Amino acid sequence: MIAFIRQMIARLGTFGVKPDDGQKVRMQKAIISVAGFLNCAALITIFGPLYFFFNEPVAGMVYTGFGLLTLINLLIYGFWHKDGERCGFILAVFALPAHWVGAFSLGGFSNSHGIILWGLFFPVLGSLVLFPLRQAMVWFLLYAVGLLLSIFLQPWLRPSNNVPMLAGYVILSLNILFLSLSALGMMMYFVQRRDEALRLLRGEQEKSENLLLNILPPEIAAILKNESRTIADTFDGVSILFADVVNFTPMSARMTATEIVTILNEVFSLFDELVEKYELEKIKTIGDSYMVAAGVPRPRRDHAHVLAQTALEIRELVSRREFQGRKLDFRIGLNSGPVVAGVIGRRKFIYDLWGDTVNTASRMESHGKSNAIQITQATYELIKDDFVCEAQGVIPVKGKGEMQVWHIVHRRV
Repeated sequence: MIAFIRQMIARLGTFGVKPDDGQKVRMQKAIISVAGFLNCAALITIFGPLYFFFNEPVAGMVYTGFGLLTLINLLIYGFWHKDGERCGFILAVFALPAHWVGAFSLGGFSNSHGIILWGLFFPVLGSLVLFPLRQAMVWFLLYAVGLLLSIFLQPWLRPSNNVPMLAGYVILSLNILFLSLSALGMMMYFVQRRDEALRLLRGEQEKSENLLLNILPPEIAAILKNESRTIADTFDGVSILFADVVNFTPMSARMTATEIVTILNEVFSLFDELVEKYELEKIKTIGDSYMVAAGVPRPRRDHAHVLAQTALEIRELVSRREFQGRKLDFRIGLNSGPVVAGVIGRRKFIYDLWGDTVNTASRMESHGKSNAIQITQATYELIKDDFVCEAQGVIPVKGKGEMQVWHIVHRRV
């Protein structure tokens, strides 16, 4: 029996639904259909016949007639126009007068067994689901006017009616029961909508948070979200690594745009895994060049060591695999020293580094050799006890003059 009832309610919930209706519209139409047909059944089979039985023909005709009108409106809505708002508006227009006439015919508020309270459920609460809030307030004002009239006109209305006291209590109890169930259903609807909205909001917040953290370090993202200020910090101990594909420009001239992006994405994704593994800070990619730093925005004493180890693993990774069927050679350059780090601009901003240390690291890469990890004396002094390095002598460096450089060979065992 319970399964049958659930199946019937489910079928009623799809009455009047169109294939292109969104989730919100489907929910509204389900409420219209299920609540409408249940109220039709109650009015036509219970309340209308009860008032006829107790010789209250006006109330009987009002509720039986309103039940039939509701049924006809629902059938026209479901089989023809399928416009839920139109259906709900027509029901609302007739609902309040029906409640008023029924209450007045029975002797006003005190003698009508709580019938006029139905107007609070529909159209007032029902309009919160179907119509804008302003329209719901209009229906509430109309409901309040009818309620006050039924109270103030009490002296001029019938002092009693033909419904026995016990039967009146039964009808009052039924009205309260049906109204309570209706209110419960309405609250469940709004709770469900609230929970759904919160779930979607949390999902969107997580997406935004993840997107922001893919662009900025967590510490910088937190500042941007909570403060409105210029972000600029000086770090005394930082190491910078640049890695660049050798002869990429002539090679890319023979490839399609999709092939170029696919190769770079595959290579840099491997580098990203190392960045995550060693808790480094990826700064940016510039064409086929990859820039990563250690020591910002979280200072660390091993910044040179961890970046030297990363460089060795980069060289190892690219030397033993192909990318889209191609072998790639890299130049890698490292330098250590002070930098300024921060975020500039208001649109498409990034966390970036500035200073001579950055420029020199870039020169180490551009003046380096294929598959070599070239470092400055500043980096060499920091890692020489833990890494085997080969002196390359003095080389001319653009913008810097002559500089002593080394190549990292491997880590000491």
